[in-house]
Amino acid sequence: MAPSRTAGQASIRKVNKSIVLDLLRRWSPISRADLAARTGLNRSTITNIINYLIAEGLVAEGQQMDSKIGRPGIALTLKPDGGSILGLEIGVGFLSLILTDFSAVPVWRKKITAPPNAAQSEVLAAAEGLAAEALGVSRQLGLRPLGLGVGVPGLVNARQGLVVFAPNLGWRDVPLRQIWNQRFGLPVYIENEANLAALGEYYFGQAQGVENLIYLNSDVGLGAGVLLEGKLFPGAYGFAGEVGHIQRDPQGELCACGRRGCWETQVGPRAVLRRVQAALDSTSAVSALLPADRSQVSFDAVIEAALQGDPVCVQALQEVALHLGRGAADLANLFNPEMIVIGGALGRARSILQPVLDRVVPSEALQPAQKDLRLQFSSLGLDTCAFGAVAVVLNDILREIELV
Repeated sequence: MAPSRTAGQASIRKVNKSIVLDLLRRWSPISRADLAARTGLNRSTITNIINYLIAEGLVAEGQQMDSKIGRPGIALTLKPDGGSILGLEIGVGFLSLILTDFSAVPVWRKKITAPPNAAQSEVLAAAEGLAAEALGVSRQLGLRPLGLGVGVPGLVNARQGLVVFAPNLGWRDVPLRQIWNQRFGLPVYIENEANLAALGEYYFGQAQGVENLIYLNSDVGLGAGVLLEGKLFPGAYGFAGEVGHIQRDPQGELCACGRRGCWETQVGPRAVLRRVQAALDSTSAVSALLPADRSQVSFDAVIEAALQGDPVCVQALQEVALHLGRGAADLANLFNPEMIVIGGALGRARSILQPVLDRVVPSEALQPAQKDLRLQFSSLGLDTCAFGAVAVVLNDILREIELV
C-alpha cells in the first residue's frame, strides 16, 4: 500500500526541521534568509519551522545581523538551555559519560573504571548509576533531558536497541534500550562504538564536512564506523563495520570471537604489549624505561617509554602500525573514502605511528583510491564515542518533534 499524502508530508516536515537544526548548530548565528538559501526551502517554510522551535524553547532570536541574502535579518541561535543530552560509552574496563547542553557543549563529564572481566549485571548497574548521576546534574542546571545515546563495542541492532554480541564484554542479546527506556523514561539510542565515534568526528571533530569517512577505533577491539555521503552505513541489520574480525593470519593469535588471526589481534594495545613482552623475553632485548617487574608492564608504560625513545617499545608500535596501515589500505580500496581517522588508545602514539602509516597506505592502496585521501588521528581523543552518542540524539530524537 502506498503511503498516504499526510504521512509523506509529516515525514518531509521532520526532515526539513532536522536540516534547519543542523544548520543552526553548524552556522549560528544565522538569519532566516540565509537558512532559506542554504536549505533551498521557501521563506514561509523556514518561518514556520523557526517559530515552532522558538516556541519549544530550542532556538533564540538575537541582534540584527547583515544577511548575505537581501535586507538584514535577525540572528538565530540554538538555545543552550533548550535541554540536555547524555552521551555514554561502555568500554572494556571503563564507562565514560558526557552531559551536554542543547548546543552540544559539555556541562559535566565523568569516567569510571570497571574490571575488564566484570559481570554484565555489575557493568549495567555502574552505567545506570552514572546516568542517574548525570540526570541529577541536569536537573540542578534546569535542563530537561532529551535523550541518552550509548556506544557499545560489538554487534548492535540499532533499530531494536539490542546488543547482539559484544565479544570483548562477554555480552549476548542484551535489550539495552528496553531496559533503560523503563529505567529512565527517556528515549535511548544504542549503537556500535565505532559508528558513534565516526559521527562524533563528523559532527564535532576534524572530519566536519567530510561526507565519505572511515573511523577506525583501536582499543581492546578494532571496529570501523563508515560514513557514505554523510550517513552511517549500517548494513542490513546494523552489523557493518566489524573490520576487526577480518581474518588476516589463520595461524595467528586467538581472537575473542573464537577465530585466529583477526585483524584486531594484530593492532591495538594488546598487540603492542604482546610484541613488547616477546622482545623482553629474548636474551638480546633490554628496556631501561619499563618496570623491572614484567607483570607491571602496561600499555601506558609502553607508550611513555616509546615517546622517550625506548627502541623495544618504538619497534613494537611500528610493527603494529605496519599491520594497521595494510588494513587501512584495504579499506581505502573497498570504500574509497575521503578520510580515514584513527582513534582510540593508539592515538597517543601518533608521532610514532603516523610516519609508518604515511608510508604503508600509499604503497598498499590502489592508485585511484589514494586520490585526495587524508589519513588523520582523532581530534576528540578518547571522548569521540561519547560525543558521537550526543550527536545521534541530536540527529534522531529532534526529528521526532512534529511541526504543527
